[in-house]
Amino acid sequence: MLTIGELAAYAGVTVRAVRHYHARGLLPEPERDHSGYRRYDAGAVVELLRIRTLAEAGVPLARVRELLQAGEEEFAAAVADIDRRLEAEIRERQRHRERIARLTSGDGLALPCEVVGFLDRLRALGVDERLVQAERDGWIPLAARSPGRVAEWIARKQERIEDPEFTGFYLDLSAALERGDDDPSLVELADRVAAYLTELADERGEEYLGGPAGIEPAFVELMDTLAFDTVPSARRLIELLKQRGWDGWTALHRAPGFRPTPPVSS
Repeated sequence: MLTIGELAAYAGVTVRAVRHYHARGLLPEPERDHSGYRRYDAGAVVELLRIRTLAEAGVPLARVRELLQAGEEEFAAAVADIDRRLEAEIRERQRHRERIARLTSGDGLALPCEVVGFLDRLRALGVDERLVQAERDGWIPLAARSPGRVAEWIARKQERIEDPEFTGFYLDLSAALERGDDDPSLVELADRVAAYLTELADERGEEYLGGPAGIEPAFVELMDTLAFDTVPSARRLIELLKQRGWDGWTALHRAPGFRPTPPVSS
């Protein structure tokens, strides 16, 4: 027979916890022996271990009491349900760990892995870090606002980045970051981008070029401002593109009221 201290030691809990379980009606409290001590048998150890295991799994004590009084089948079904919940919590914690591990790159805390992979791809291609940061800063509010749509949106970006010509625009804009707004290379880049967008829109439709669907204009304006503050040359590029029939950074679209200049007859 065991004293309360020995019972607690065998079960890996404190004496205070044993007394608390007594008070909650979870563990029967034996009568005192002739010496005035309460003595516990092996069954009390088993029961206390069951209580401790369920409590540590996050089961409320009121529910623990129900389970201890349940039949074998009901108890087994409840334990299986607890196990499924714990497994889901473990998977969620693992996802948190993966995100924490990506903090060394500065992108992973607020962004899903698909976006982090896209940003890493831009870096590998040699895109200026300021452009990468502008992309990142745009994705952070997008991911927070519409997390369920990010996979769809980033898939389109990943498809475009496979096009060497599209990648070239990123690299050319990177090279233009240190140049003035009147630099001829920025004007040339606007000419090439506008021609590329027009051809792509004719082939695949303007919806393919548009930004994230369903985002209100005020939110688009906010993300554009984030980009322009990080990459001032982007604002000038958009101004030049607007003169060539295209407008927008986050949500690209035809410039309203634009009329292409007809070719000069020879």
